[in-house]
Amino acid sequence: MATEVSHAVIAFPGGIRASLRWAGSGSAAAVFALTETGGTLEDHGALVGSDPDRRCRAEMRVESPAGAWTARLASTISDAPAGFYWDTAGLLVVKYGFHVYAFEARTGALRWHHRSASPVVVVLGSSRLAHILVQAEIETFAIEASGEVAWRVAHSDVVAAAELVGGKLVLTSFAGEIRALDPATGRGAR
Repeated sequence: MATEVSHAVIAFPGGIRASLRWAGSGSAAAVFALTETGGTLEDHGALVGSDPDRRCRAEMRVESPAGAWTARLASTISDAPAGFYWDTAGLLVVKYGFHVYAFEARTGALRWHHRSASPVVVVLGSSRLAHILVQAEIETFAIEASGEVAWRVAHSDVVAAAELVGGKLVLTSFAGEIRALDPATGRGAR
C-alpha cells in the first residue's frame, strides 16, 4: 500500500521559502525519500519521543538569503505542520502536533521548543506584540523570543479556531461560542 505524502510551499517575507512534506505514522521513509541536498539537516524527532520514525513525520526545507537548511519533526498525531515568520525576532515558528518549534530563520538553529498539553491549532503573531501566540485546543499561551512563557490561559471548551482581529485574539470554540482575549495580556477583551 502506497503512503500518501502531503506537500506545501510557503513564501515568507525577507526571501524565506519553506517546502513542507508530511505523512502519517510509520511513513518516515516516504517523507524523507525526496530530501534535497545542500545546507544543514537536523532531525528533531527525538524531542517528541523515542523511535520517532514510527510516529507521524514532517520535513521542512527552508531556503533563505543566507542559505538552505532542513529540519525533520515528529508528531504523535496526524497533523499538517504550519509556520509563522516572526520577523522582529528572526524566527520561523512551526507548529506540528502538540509541539511548537522556533528556528532561526536564516540558519535553522533550534532556538527553543515547547510542548502543549493538547494539539496546537495555530501559531499567530504581530510586530505589535512582544511575543507570539500559540493556540492549542484547551489553552492559549504567549511565548517570548527567548522561549519563556509570558502568560497562559486555560479554556473550558475545545478551541477550534483562533485569529487576530481588530487588536483582539478571537477564539471560536468547538460548540461555536466566540470569546475575545487581549493578545498582549491574555485577559478577556470586549
